[in-house]
Amino acid sequence: MRNHLRLAACSLAIAGLSVVCATRTARAGEQDGRLDFYFIDVEGGAATLIVTPAGESILIDSGYPDNNGRDRDRILDVVRNVAQLEGIGHAIVSHWHVDHYGNHAALAAEIPIGTFWDRGIPDALEEDKDFETRIADYRAASQNGSQTLRAGDTFALDAKGTPLSIRVVTASREVIPNTGPPNPHADKHEPQPEDRSDNAASVSLLVTFGDFKYLCCGDLTWNIEADLVTPNNPLGTVDLFMVTHHGLPSSNNPSLVHAIDPTVAVMCNGPTKGGHEQTIATLRGVKSLKNWYQLHRNVNLADDAQAPAAFIANSEPTANCEGVWIKASVAADGASYTVQIGADGQTRTYQTKKKAS
Repeated sequence: MRNHLRLAACSLAIAGLSVVCATRTARAGEQDGRLDFYFIDVEGGAATLIVTPAGESILIDSGYPDNNGRDRDRILDVVRNVAQLEGIGHAIVSHWHVDHYGNHAALAAEIPIGTFWDRGIPDALEEDKDFETRIADYRAASQNGSQTLRAGDTFALDAKGTPLSIRVVTASREVIPNTGPPNPHADKHEPQPEDRSDNAASVSLLVTFGDFKYLCCGDLTWNIEADLVTPNNPLGTVDLFMVTHHGLPSSNNPSLVHAIDPTVAVMCNGPTKGGHEQTIATLRGVKSLKNWYQLHRNVNLADDAQAPAAFIANSEPTANCEGVWIKASVAADGASYTVQIGADGQTRTYQTKKKAS
């Protein structure tokens, strides 16, 4: 393990260096002691806001740029009006594709952001001809001060009693040590050609709050997923899983998805991006899965081939989309959690799995 990092309120210690964040949040999480996750609709990109029981905020990815500020404004709406925050304490980039960091700079122009985190900035990105311009904007927004995440880094967060931590389990094609019990689903991995894109370098985060566990792997792809959980499973099982890579079949290796055995999954897909039938078939085979939610109806799939309508946040094509979000909220003791679609959606309650001591 390279570093043990501590995030508490708006102070941060990094390898002995103390940094004071540039913003204070409104501490929305202090109102009820819950751990909240907001899955924001960025039309097939990714943007997830986490608000801790101490009111600290973490934004993972930020959707597409342009589109008349569509994704930027949807994120700002959730931050300001739904979570009632004055700023973002920490902004993480899972990898260097524009649908994941496209609005970090635009957000920083609108609200205070304390610390920027990423996997390290490459000199160039072959798959993006505009990378040089975009990364210049990111460097300016972060004042060339972004912090590098590596596999094995851990964060301890102030959570008012219930232990809360984040562990980086993959970054830059590196994975944490393959310890733990044998993975009974290891034989489901069928090696694929090497993925040389930045997807395979995604930062993956395992959030633990008491017994509750949440896994987010960005756009991590098939072979690195297998490197993480075969032949052994160092992650254990999780309660909530953000379906990887918008539900595309180049990710969501059954050897990982079945090994973590989530109770609930949330798919950040768009009307035509992600939500692939192969990934949905993998989810249907998960033993413990009770429900999976989709940010969008896949307009290219039949209704009975995807999540039921009650579990889909947005059913209209992009031109008519209202950008409804999905929220998961974990009880203060970590023993249960709820999921709802939008402010007025039905709230469904799930019990956290009891973890072995």
